[in-house]
Amino acid sequence: MITRRELLQSGVALVLGDRLAREEAVQAAQAQASPVRITAVKVFLLETRLRRAFGVSISEPLDKKRRTMLVKIETDAGVEGWGETYPILGARGAITDQIGPALVGENPLAYRKVMKKVWGRVFSNAVAVGGVEMAINDLRGRILNQPVSELFGGRVRDRIPAYASTMNYLEGTTPEELYPRQAEEKVAQGFKALKMRLGRYPVRREIRVAEAVRKTAGPDIQLMADGNAAYTMKGALDMGQALSDLDFDFWEEPLPQAPDYAGYERLREKLTLPLAGGEALADRVAARRLLNRQCFDIIQPDIALCGGIGELLFIAELAALSSVQTVPHCWGGAILIAGTVHLLSIMDDPTWGHPTDVPLLELDQSENPWRTEITDVSFHVDKTGHVPVPTRPGLGITVDERAVRKFLVD
Repeated sequence: MITRRELLQSGVALVLGDRLAREEAVQAAQAQASPVRITAVKVFLLETRLRRAFGVSISEPLDKKRRTMLVKIETDAGVEGWGETYPILGARGAITDQIGPALVGENPLAYRKVMKKVWGRVFSNAVAVGGVEMAINDLRGRILNQPVSELFGGRVRDRIPAYASTMNYLEGTTPEELYPRQAEEKVAQGFKALKMRLGRYPVRREIRVAEAVRKTAGPDIQLMADGNAAYTMKGALDMGQALSDLDFDFWEEPLPQAPDYAGYERLREKLTLPLAGGEALADRVAARRLLNRQCFDIIQPDIALCGGIGELLFIAELAALSSVQTVPHCWGGAILIAGTVHLLSIMDDPTWGHPTDVPLLELDQSENPWRTEITDVSFHVDKTGHVPVPTRPGLGITVDERAVRKFLVD
């Protein structure tokens, strides 16, 4: 005898299977009509030295350099696609040695067929897959003369509310001085939501910092806090209670992520404000495990860490079955931001009515030249706190390869 939830999920699976079959048929027809072939997959490892060292609670010492990794896919039609991911977990070698050679000769318009090959070549190295998948989507959007959002059924919103991912620990200053000042600056720029880092100093001291930020920002600004895995259970609960009293929106990953977010379900049961996490999720299988354990009120996969736009969209739909909201993690340059903006434009609203809690964009405000110097679009909020969704083909941004090469390392 099956439960109502199991019946619903089985029905969803049947509908999803039919939809995917139809999508694959459309993609096969597009590939037949445009016999474009991939000729090369190139990787660019970038590095910059920061003007002032900064970091999170567990950054010891504070970071003096910043790195990212770009993926460029070239075709025999002269059309190129770009992606961005993190230079960790052997992603560079996985792309250079395995994924890249396997993609040469393939038609990027056959998206689902190509992605099966990508995943299979690297035993689920989702960090490598994420950068490649982003570039494939940018490429097929350019070939079809459509923005990436149209490739996944079309956008449901043209503007994305963003929160300023700001208030990091900065060399040469204290959070007591820095955080309220940055909160005031970001509100003046138009942000309606802000996130701070906590956990480097004792709980009592940082409660006062959070109080100062709330006082500066005012009661109408959404505030969130990221513990960056710095707390034990007691510290996470004590700080969580203080944040709840200050009307924060969520408390992000205060406990260690490894192994497999241990203890998060117990923490969630005891907290009085929503618990967010899951930026380290590798794929839909890992997401399902955490959702079944009821670890989070808000899940935060990253398109570069979990295998790309298509994989995160699947995770968001899976989370919705458990009434868990999805607010993606995004900590990169303009390419990664563009991919995340397109994803957010196609994610469903969390309820059937007139929701106010629509998906948010995490918009990093720290020093990052590949957010501001290597493309023709640098993402900023308007006075209402929103970022427009690019409407040009592909990701809707143009990468300046000469600017990219200024940061290139061997």
